[in-house]
Amino acid sequence: MSGHSKWASIKHKKAATDAKRGAMFTKLIREITAAARQGGGNSDTNVRLRTAIGRAKTQNMPTSNIENAIKKGTGELPGVVYEEISYEGYGPKGVAIMIETLTDNKNRTTAEIRNLFSKKNGNLGGAGSVAWMFQKKGYIVVDKKDSEEDKLMNIVLDAGAEDMKTEEATYEITTSPADFEKVRKAIEEKNIKIQSAEITMIPSSNIKVEGADAKATLELVESLEDQEDVQHVYANFDIPEEEMA
Repeated sequence: MSGHSKWASIKHKKAATDAKRGAMFTKLIREITAAARQGGGNSDTNVRLRTAIGRAKTQNMPTSNIENAIKKGTGELPGVVYEEISYEGYGPKGVAIMIETLTDNKNRTTAEIRNLFSKKNGNLGGAGSVAWMFQKKGYIVVDKKDSEEDKLMNIVLDAGAEDMKTEEATYEITTSPADFEKVRKAIEEKNIKIQSAEITMIPSSNIKVEGADAKATLELVESLEDQEDVQHVYANFDIPEEEMA
């Protein structure tokens, strides 16, 4: 999970700039629209929608934007229909990379993803080439300053969490997708602030990369995330803290 957690913290800082915030809003609106189209506009019964709305609120997206995105998904407002397509590939040192996109033009997106891999020392693979290295999990992050370790551990394990790891500044909780909402609610009911919560893909093992390979890996992942149709990028890199800095 090192690649996942360290990169997530970097993305959080990057999103603070206006340009990154605008791009993030666009991606979140697409996700909310797709979630509402797939499971309906009621966030009480649509976990994917509820998670997307939660992410949007953490980015301070205006409520009107969220409501309009839901209405486009349910058909109350006209909107573009996006197709969900996943891509798999390899970065430097054989780092496994999974990409989830929402696109209105599959040919354009495929060409652009392939080009980014080619330009950044990676290779686009076929379906199933790296998916087996990842598991879908609930992933919740709590800042250390917001809870005592033992207290939080008892709360999440009683609610059905699979594991809780202590990192430098955070606690990282993993759950099965089915128990994600139950664990999230258990934390919130104890008035403990959640830094982030999502259903994500976590690698079963990591590949350590350093030096020029570390820099190239981060450049590839960042360029993929900046592509307008890309919603999520998952990778199994492990870069030492000093290299990441």
